Amino acid sequence: MANIDSVCTYCGVGCDIVGVVENNEIKKIYADDGYVSQGKLCIKGKYGFDFVASNERIRTPRIKKAFLEKNPHIKEKIQNSLIELDEIWYECDVESATTAGAIAFADVKKRHGRHSFCAIGGARTSCESSYLFQKFARESMDSPNVDNCARVCHSPSLKGMRTTIGEGAATNPYNDIYETDFILVIGSNTTEAHPIVANRIIDVAAKKDNVAIIDVRDIKLARHAKYNAVIPHEANLLVLNMLAYVIIDEEIYDKKFIESRTKWFEEYKNSIMSDPYANPEYFSDLEGYEYLVKMIPKIAREYALKNSMIFWGLGITEHLDGSYAVMAITHLALMTGNVGKTGAGLMPLRGQNNVQGTCDMGVLPYYAPDYQEPKEIGLMTPQLIDAMADGKVKALLNMGEDILHIHPNVNKTEKAFKNLEFLMVQELFMTEIAQEADIVVGVKSAYEKTGVYVNAMRRLHLSQPLVECDMPDDWEVIQQLDNKLGGGFDYKDSNAIWDEVREVAHRRYSGATYDRLKRHRKRGLQWPVYQEDTPVLHLLDFRKDDGLGQFHYHQYKLRGMIKEMKSKTLSGYHLTTGRTLAHYNNAAQTNKSESLNKRYSEDILLVCEDDKDDFSTEYVVLKTVNGETNPLKVKFTSHVKPKTLFTTFHHAKSRVNALFGDESDELIMTAAFKSVKVEVIAHQS
Repeated sequence: MANIDSVCTYCGVGCDIVGVVENNEIKKIYADDGYVSQGKLCIKGKYGFDFVASNERIRTPRIKKAFLEKNPHIKEKIQNSLIELDEIWYECDVESATTAGAIAFADVKKRHGRHSFCAIGGARTSCESSYLFQKFARESMDSPNVDNCARVCHSPSLKGMRTTIGEGAATNPYNDIYETDFILVIGSNTTEAHPIVANRIIDVAAKKDNVAIIDVRDIKLARHAKYNAVIPHEANLLVLNMLAYVIIDEEIYDKKFIESRTKWFEEYKNSIMSDPYANPEYFSDLEGYEYLVKMIPKIAREYALKNSMIFWGLGITEHLDGSYAVMAITHLALMTGNVGKTGAGLMPLRGQNNVQGTCDMGVLPYYAPDYQEPKEIGLMTPQLIDAMADGKVKALLNMGEDILHIHPNVNKTEKAFKNLEFLMVQELFMTEIAQEADIVVGVKSAYEKTGVYVNAMRRLHLSQPLVECDMPDDWEVIQQLDNKLGGGFDYKDSNAIWDEVREVAHRRYSGATYDRLKRHRKRGLQWPVYQEDTPVLHLLDFRKDDGLGQFHYHQYKLRGMIKEMKSKTLSGYHLTTGRTLAHYNNAAQTNKSESLNKRYSEDILLVCEDDKDDFSTEYVVLKTVNGETNPLKVKFTSHVKPKTLFTTFHHAKSRVNALFGDESDELIMTAAFKSVKVEVIAHQS
């Protein structure tokens, strides 16, 4: 029996874990008293490990028979390794799979040009694999078209924060929660999505009564809050500008901080004070939300007059104005001096366990590693899907992101994928996108390999395998593809890749050697890491050329639910989406864990108890102009407002994302998942 330290494979909290292993099998996972976990794990981290040994793992590469029939020259090269699996697939070895993949990618590039290739990756693999993934796209295939799953989550946080303070990452460590005097949580169901952070907030709330919640529904964390502001759908920017209005109107902003560390405040101030939507009185005639007229000023005063932190999640970013809302959040911090010190800061709660690291590695079309300007800017994922539909993008290398499940407008995406000439997928299981692939290579999970993961507060942890397996790591598949295309990738192990990362991304990682990360395996190191790490950012300057934070005002645009309420024409239902504690995003791992899946085996639709009369069946179908769901089970609750609905999106069979169209963040194309008007259709089961 061995106890092995590593890193959790789920959310962006990035908990340190200990795996209890016997005979190369994980028997138990728990947390020691590490810096992040503090000895506690959520149910996913504690029980969601049995996917590793699942019989459904892709342990041998697969190649579609139909693909080889269309490409006899490829079949000829690998004929001797093919073993029939079923009517659709052959199995083969990794060598043959990468040989076939390299030939196919080269063929597409030769016939259609370098821009016909794209690479779209997930963020639950290591930094080393993510780095090599973008390098393969940009160098091996000479294509700028590389993107990752941040496109559907926190790309607006990166955009909004870089615009205002020059850095798109959390400013403080989680333990600053114990040092702060006031906490504002907006658009984050923290107990479900980031439970170990929520533990800290709950601990502090019990002693200080210092938490405010702003959300579109009554979430569990609100039980511990001093203020619980349930707001209408798509009102984030409206409410954030109202908070700023109160702070400016009552002159409770930090004049010294503004004068010494920011610019363009006067223009911002004038815009806010002349904004017809910025006065909280705007809510006075919105039925059911009138109480916000008094509550918003109370929250604003406490935030401004205390050392305060703001936490936010996808409830902020997955909107038409997600980037602008993030800018509005940073404006609050800049005008009150609540950034650049211990116990006061800006905390985007990122989703995947390595989405921060994946973006740092340059798996974005407009950033090379270390957020440097690439030699050529590529297309974002929604643009790539349009290019597939138009026949301009013909080949896709996909690494662990199930686009056919978690991206919007599923019906459109499925049609676009039919135009691809070649799709290669690196995955753990036969997800929706894997089923559509021409070649699928099974790869190691996070619990089977060595690599660096960067959590939502910039903390690097070096994972190590809990169990051994003979499948390749993601980077090994990529290296084989590169070599067979005539490239020169020659990395002996993940450490060799990381040493290159430390040189290329030296502004953040130069001092973070494997040796140091091993020494601090439980504590981790917060980037930037030189001789020491950096727990708090922006102590003296913001990461702008002149060191000054910037104000960029954007007015709320009247739309959707609020527009209907203002004109007294509110009808139908507005849906929002989110997670539940037992599952993680597309549930590729958690639905292979019996103990987790039985807790939540289907997506549930939450409906306000006041709307019971509209629902006569146990299951309903939701419909928009873009598509419709499969039947969803109805559950009545007091935690959502009348005429609003909530559901999760964990199970692909629900087809929840068929409801959403191309509506997205104006600047960065993150889908507007958090509000869509739906038609409700009774379903007789």
